[in-house]
Amino acid sequence: MENRLNFASDYLEGAHPVILQRLMETNLLKTPGYGVDEISEAAREKIRKACEAPEAEVHFLVGGTQANATMIDAFLRGYQGVIAAETGHINVHESGAIEAGGHKVLGLPQKDGKVSADTIREYLENFFADESFEHMVIPGMVYLSQPTEYGTLYSKAELTAIKDVCKEYNLPLYIDGARLAYALACPENDVTLPDLAKLCDAFYIGGTKCGALFGEAVVVPKKGSIPHLFTTVKQHGALLAKGRIASLQFDVMFTDGLYEKMGENGIRLANHIRQELLNKGYTLAFPSPTNQIFVLLEKKKVQEISDKAILSFWENTDEEHSIMRICTSWAAREEEVEELLEVL
Repeated sequence: MENRLNFASDYLEGAHPVILQRLMETNLLKTPGYGVDEISEAAREKIRKACEAPEAEVHFLVGGTQANATMIDAFLRGYQGVIAAETGHINVHESGAIEAGGHKVLGLPQKDGKVSADTIREYLENFFADESFEHMVIPGMVYLSQPTEYGTLYSKAELTAIKDVCKEYNLPLYIDGARLAYALACPENDVTLPDLAKLCDAFYIGGTKCGALFGEAVVVPKKGSIPHLFTTVKQHGALLAKGRIASLQFDVMFTDGLYEKMGENGIRLANHIRQELLNKGYTLAFPSPTNQIFVLLEKKKVQEISDKAILSFWENTDEEHSIMRICTSWAAREEEVEELLEVL
């Protein structure tokens, strides 16, 4: 068994003990399949209440890539593509899943992982000013993630400005919330679940990276706005026959504020690591306030610590330096963090 410290990602552990306990307690229940059971409906009601969206559709999908591929395909026609930051997850780390579904990712310039309303507007103005735009992939929606791939956050003002552009061009706005628990728990964040429900045409609440065994909860605030979404979910292989196994986890996480509490642990320990790295003279590559820390290291330093700690390689900056990611999670422990800092 691996005995090195491992801070490569935030889905390395299993699930929160309360989730495992509830799975055991309900293990032998016989319930209808595909999410039409009482547990699934209870979870939906808790999420609707948390989002202040009483009419919202809530679908429980098996993972983040399936959620993104399903929702993007559900929103777009065959000739349309999806606007995203060039560093966006769908453009970099999903193995071409969106393109495999027949839609091009239209990557736009970003700053600290975020694409701005002005950048989106400029792209759309130039695109539709081109007399031959019908010979090109037509932008059909906007994809963002909160937090971003760089661990940064969109403010409510930034999201509102992007939503205004989307309204002007009649484009759906979709947000990937794979690490949403860490955004909600972050002191710098001013975007709430009700804000997302008001600003987005759809978004998902991440489970896999936030304390569940697996699964994501897709929220569509306006009921019926995406025809036959259930069928589209199944078509993409994102629907569980034993649907209650996914939804039960969200029923637990949305009881007594557990979802945000799990995010708080990752934020607290990440902030401690960030401050200690700065105290020791390290350079942080991005101003990320969430549970992802990006540190500039000499390559010889990366090699030196590799037998004691596993970090995630992000990118090379030159022949001698790399950016490495340190990721805390809902289950990260203080003693492991102190050991990592000692190694560094």
